[in-house]
Amino acid sequence: MADSLASQIITAIGGPENVRSLTHCATRLRFELADASKVDQNALEHMKGVLGAVPQSGDRFQVVIGGGVATVYENIMHLPEMVNAGAASASGEGQKSNADVKAEARSKARGKVAWLDSFFEYLADSFRPILGVLLGASIIIALVNLLISLNVIPNDEASAGWVFVKAIWKGVFYFLPIMVAYNASKKLKVDPWLGGAIMAILMTPQFTSLIDAKTTTCVENAALGTKSCTANIFGIPMALSDYSGNVFVPLLMAAVLALVYHGLKKIIPESVQLVFVPFFCMIIVGALTAFIIGPIGVWVGNGLGVGLAWMNTHAPFIFAIIIPLLYPFLVPLGLHWPLNALMLMNIQTLGYDFIQGPMGVWNFACFGATAGVLFIAVRDKDKDMRQTALGALAAGLLGGVSEPSLYGIHLRYKLVYKRMLVGCGLGGVVIAVLGWLFPSVTAAGQTVHGVTTTAFAFTSLLTIPVFDQMWVYAVSIAVSFLTSFFLIITFDYRTPEQKAEVLARAAADQKAAAPTVEAKEAAPAATTATATATATKTEAPAAAAAATTVVNAPVAGHVIALDETGDPVFASRALGEGVGIQPTDSEVVAPVSGVLQTVAETGHAFGIKTDDGVEVLVHVGIDTVKMNGEGFAVKVKADERVNAGDPLVSVDFAKVKDAGYSTTTLMTVLNTAALTSVTPKTGIDVKAGDEVIDIQR
Repeated sequence: MADSLASQIITAIGGPENVRSLTHCATRLRFELADASKVDQNALEHMKGVLGAVPQSGDRFQVVIGGGVATVYENIMHLPEMVNAGAASASGEGQKSNADVKAEARSKARGKVAWLDSFFEYLADSFRPILGVLLGASIIIALVNLLISLNVIPNDEASAGWVFVKAIWKGVFYFLPIMVAYNASKKLKVDPWLGGAIMAILMTPQFTSLIDAKTTTCVENAALGTKSCTANIFGIPMALSDYSGNVFVPLLMAAVLALVYHGLKKIIPESVQLVFVPFFCMIIVGALTAFIIGPIGVWVGNGLGVGLAWMNTHAPFIFAIIIPLLYPFLVPLGLHWPLNALMLMNIQTLGYDFIQGPMGVWNFACFGATAGVLFIAVRDKDKDMRQTALGALAAGLLGGVSEPSLYGIHLRYKLVYKRMLVGCGLGGVVIAVLGWLFPSVTAAGQTVHGVTTTAFAFTSLLTIPVFDQMWVYAVSIAVSFLTSFFLIITFDYRTPEQKAEVLARAAADQKAAAPTVEAKEAAPAATTATATATATKTEAPAAAAAATTVVNAPVAGHVIALDETGDPVFASRALGEGVGIQPTDSEVVAPVSGVLQTVAETGHAFGIKTDDGVEVLVHVGIDTVKMNGEGFAVKVKADERVNAGDPLVSVDFAKVKDAGYSTTTLMTVLNTAALTSVTPKTGIDVKAGDEVIDIQR
């Protein structure tokens, strides 16, 4: 019986003993490893059910699964071999002290400022666990709005059925502060139920009824269309607000709670901590939240919301363009969470949000790029990428989730970003122009230049109806989607080497399947002379082509094995078996006779196909594509026929060394899998044209 996906992932990640800890978010498994060098990334990326494998700084590693990540996570955690995995690290009782673990965590920060990275991790982990319910609620809102717009159901606030449906999604956003407080407290190693309970104080009927108390005074806020109330509590003024849907207050409260909680645990005897730590926390932090933290959180959220609203009103073009251009860089780093918090605050304070429209432009540019990748994968018969792109596109268009596309495709193929950013920018221009020409009107009668929504929605096909000026939004996201899509299918998303690898793998798969087909067809054919004659005629052209039995050195130098080149992709044999040559001459020549199928503009890579189908890749230097052709004098062009020994490129290897790149020239037989054997000759010094690879057909 084949190993389960969970078991395959653990094997590829380096075994259970290599796993320090494992968590997951909406789409990804997040591993903390003992040694990241043990990961078989190539196996993970070609594993059925895995959309992508992304190494992180230090010994962190992410495996992109998609919507079924929770099930895969549970299956992994229930594996017998995972019973004790990560236990020492999780408990703090292993060989490393808490100080050691903290020091390692700091060293794995994404950037140079550890506290800033920790801040964004705090924001991200406060929201990740509730993505599912937010997505579910947003789809309910979208479907209800769609049914209303189609006049299937009436928009009747007095209807008991309508009130019930509204309660289904409203409950998520009303009690969002409690959920955020729970997650934020857990992130800071505080009893999460304590954080949720303290936040719940501000949402009880008793607290909200203070607004109607006789001693409460209220002042109307014309800018926001709200009123500010102040209650007299034991002679102390307390600013009252509606905290439903607020996210800044629980984030601030949890931070203060962590200080008080851990401080109390140091001074209260362990035997009575269970009772007195929560007791004092509820009194101290509860009071601080009601009198100070709550009003500050509301003030901060209102200020940021009003500031962005001012920008959206007075500089809508800049705002509508800069948001979709920023998101492709914010999301991979987890830096988009503050904007998500602002969206929720806008809805709570202004009654609408204006960020999600431009954000949708970025999302659909992302999905358009993924659709382009899927188109190419189908065309090139790339089974692995077809599976990855199809799953990522479904998650995007139906769920509004961009991570499978980003981590499964876009960050692995950096050329995607160049195409996708054009879609982001053009879609931003369209939403800016149309949003200005056709402003929306809020429920309060305000005119807003831009696309708005009264719901927090994951921008997908299903949530288009939640946007005011829906047609403006639809046109904008269509432009961004189609722009990215056509740019990808026109200019591709792969480097010449990556494209050659895919085509070689597809050709190998076809050739591997060919004998089976031929065997089935040969049996009945063998009984007739006509079929025999036909088979002979078919094989004649192949026999006429001279059989390629050797591949010559493309440059003079010392021959080494691929494992010694320092390039993990070539060393993995993903591009076939071959050799590396440490050059002693500047002239690189054709190692075989054939047609140049690939000639990189930068002059660092050449793909040659012989008449009998052997495909050879010559890659001059490692990472030399970054030199943009400087120091490379190319002497051939694509589709040109060359003979073994014909010059391909002259290279200034001194300039390559000065730029900090390896001069090792790599050569592989791309379709190794379709041949009987490919045997490299290593450890020898050669001149250009000497035999370095033997081939058996």
